[in-house]
Amino acid sequence: MPNSSPENLLVSLADSWDRNNTILVNLLRALPEEALALRPVEGSPSIGELFSHIHYVRLVFVSEDVPELARPVPEEWVEVHNRDHMAKMLNESAQAVREAVQHRLQSGREMDVHYDHPILLFQHMIWHEGYHHGQIKLTLKLAGQPIPNKDIGPLTWRVWMNKNK
Repeated sequence: MPNSSPENLLVSLADSWDRNNTILVNLLRALPEEALALRPVEGSPSIGELFSHIHYVRLVFVSEDVPELARPVPEEWVEVHNRDHMAKMLNESAQAVREAVQHRLQSGREMDVHYDHPILLFQHMIWHEGYHHGQIKLTLKLAGQPIPNKDIGPLTWRVWMNKNK
């Protein structure tokens, strides 16, 4: 087992956050561009809107809990038509969350509004994004456009389980 000092634990937690974002961006890039407009049922958010919501949630929690590192918060539930642009946005908001958690841990300061500990921001975002990941995959199935496990598995589950990224 690797050294479990507090510093190494933080490195591992930040790595889990990075892997979570990699999985999300991999899912986004695996979709056909036209799939971003799919909705599971009328009145539900589209797949593209779910990705923009994830980006929004990341940035709104950083702005509320670590305002000194806040970045502009976009509108929520915006239609996304360009995967590359959305991937860039997700990478940027993932970095904002990472920096916010690390900043508060290194400074010894609590979060301003939510969470008993800064690491819980990572945990909340991972849980939140996993929830929407499932919604996205279900929407694809309902539309008759599922991504086969043999194709998506290496881009998702393998990212979590590989010892050597």
